Amino acid sequence: MTTKNIIITIGIIIIALGGINIISNKKAKSEKENKLPEIETREIKNTEIQQTENIKADVSESLPAKTAGTYEVYSPEKIAWAKDKKVILFFKASWCPTCRSVDKDIKANLENIPSDVAILEVDYDNSQELKQKYGVTYQHTFVQVDENGGKLAKWSGSPTLSSLLKEVK
Repeated sequence: MTTKNIIITIGIIIIALGGINIISNKKAKSEKENKLPEIETREIKNTEIQQTENIKADVSESLPAKTAGTYEVYSPEKIAWAKDKKVILFFKASWCPTCRSVDKDIKANLENIPSDVAILEVDYDNSQELKQKYGVTYQHTFVQVDENGGKLAKWSGSPTLSSLLKEVK
């Protein structure tokens, strides 16, 4: 190969590399330009979504509130609620994985507690008298009581709010 051929070959390679560089720069610029409308579209969609959520909030505020039952900490005077509601004592311990699971499910579904049901959390570790009164020997026990605190039903093994509610008398 002659020097002239080598120079021509190197020239062709340089021209080819330059052309590839120009093409890739144009492609990058084109992609950048194409992203701008996408960003604007996303901003418009986000604005529309926010407006829709605001309308839903306005409508829900004007509707009468759905009354759900309650899930709260036990206190002796709440037993009297059984005159008008179904009162369930939930003997739970903070160290009990099953209790934590049921507690989490109840809290995630508070709106599904019927308005005539009150679930009262009883601290299993610090409620010796109540455990003796209702014959509770282990955590994760539910006791339905009447307005005088009399036991109507007792059960265990309800892993969700819906399964707990199926046991209520």
